[in-house]
Formats: sequence, structure tokens, C-alpha cells
Amino acid sequence: MEGLQPALDALAKGRIIVITGDRLRGGDIDFCVAAQHVTPEAINFMAMHGRGLICLALTPARAVKLGIELINPGREQQSGRPHGRSIEAATGVTTGISAADRAHTVKVAMAPDASASDLVSPGHVFPLITAEGGVKERPAAAEASIHLCRMAGAGDAAVICSIIRDDGEMARIEDLQELVERHQLAVADIGQIMRS
Repeated sequence: MEGLQPALDALAKGRIIVITGDRLRGGDIDFCVAAQHVTPEAINFMAMHGRGLICLALTPARAVKLGIELINPGREQQSGRPHGRSIEAATGVTTGISAADRAHTVKVAMAPDASASDLVSPGHVFPLITAEGGVKERPAAAEASIHLCRMAGAGDAAVICSIIRDDGEMARIEDLQELVERHQLAVADIGQIMRS
């Protein structure tokens, strides 16, 4: 728990952290912010420095409430990545792709009384429907992000973005030392989370 405390404190304050140790994606790493704290600035930071797909990690219960189902729930041609259909806020957005529009879509989806009628599809926010058993069942960034947000008292959903290096290859933590130090980003490893 002590090793995770800086990450938990950061999430509670609405800051972005880095998650390492995703065993299902060859060690890819992700930015993460609690969905309830998402801002246009956080989305823009992820787009600039992460460059990967910006996703909304949801519990199965919240996905059901929002009417979001897995794109491919079957076993045929299954990638193992739990993507739901892409979403957009039904109102309050322009093109949907700007940082402000994507942050607004996340806020709409996170509202306590949100339902399927508040969203349209396709959109520019990409839900990931996490495993019921959480990080113990699926040791990946989506499940880890929700686990950390819960531990931090920052809700049960997160915005995550995989991190790509300048040369187009997937980043590893050693590639991010300068960025981590410059922005004072806390780092949490999925192995630590599973031991907490």
C-alpha cells in the first residue's frame, strides 16, 4: 500500500498518473486520471504525450446502466480487448473530438443519473468494459485504473491512454523518466496493486 500512496494521492487530487506492468499487452504503459476529475487539459495532455487511444474504463454495472455492450462479446475473432461501442454526449458537443468535447462526454457518462439516452454512438470516447473480478481476473491497465480510483476514493471509472514513443513504438517506463520528473507524475505498477 505504501508504494501506491503517491499514485492514490494524485488520483484523489485529480492528477494524472502512470500505470505500468500490463501483462496482457506486453508491458505497455498508460496514463490514467479518475473519470470524475477529467478535464479538457487532462485529455489534451494524454493526446499530446500519450498518443494512444483515449479510453473510458467502466465497471460492467456502469456499462449496463449506460447501455454499452462489448463490440464483440463472442469467442470468434476475439482480440481480448474489452471495447464497448464508442460514445459521445448527446448534447453539448460540437465535432466531438476536441479535448473539451471528449471531457464533456466523460462527464455526461459519469453523472449519477446518466443513462443510455444521454449518449449517442459512434463517438470519440472509447469505453473499456472491465472484468467483473477486477485486476485479479484481468491484470490490465483498465482494471488497475478502476482499482486505484476506488482505493483513492475517486469513483469507479477512469480515463486511460496508452503511451507511444516519439518513434512510434510503445513506450516503456525507462523512456518516460524525463516526462515523469518534469510533470511530477506518480507511477503505480499492476504487480503492486495485486499485492495490495
